Amino acid sequence: MTPLEMLRAHPFLAGLPPEWLPPLTGHARPVVWHPGHRLFRAGQPAERFWLVRGGEVALDFPVPGRGDVGIETIGAGGVVGWSWLFPPYRWQFGAVAVRRSLAVEFQAAGVRRLMESDDALGRQLTTCFMSVVVDRLQASRVRLLELYGYQTRLPPTG
Repeated sequence: MTPLEMLRAHPFLAGLPPEWLPPLTGHARPVVWHPGHRLFRAGQPAERFWLVRGGEVALDFPVPGRGDVGIETIGAGGVVGWSWLFPPYRWQFGAVAVRRSLAVEFQAAGVRRLMESDDALGRQLTTCFMSVVVDRLQASRVRLLELYGYQTRLPPTG
């Protein structure tokens, strides 16, 4: 499969006009990760993002006294990485391959330049990635509630 065919087949890019895909392929390459491969840690520079084609990648974040805590697993059709889009371009989460995984890796600086040179592409990709941001923040909120417990107050009886 060529990089262009990979982009055409990925559901994340399904809503983009076909003419936007060839310029994106100039900043894309296929990658394979083996179980345990760490893509990045929270706080490191965010210089790439990935469209997952197969396998599983776990997102995590450091919690004092608990180490890296998993928040979500991304599988085929998913996206890993959005921190590259917003200054200061530092990862908000970490990511590690859970199973052998296939993805398309993008160089963030090149994609940002494309977005700056084409307002319509920039708006569309930003909108797509904002849905990823919202999903990740929701997953983080749910995971924190699980970790720290949400106790409701019951009315006094008697």
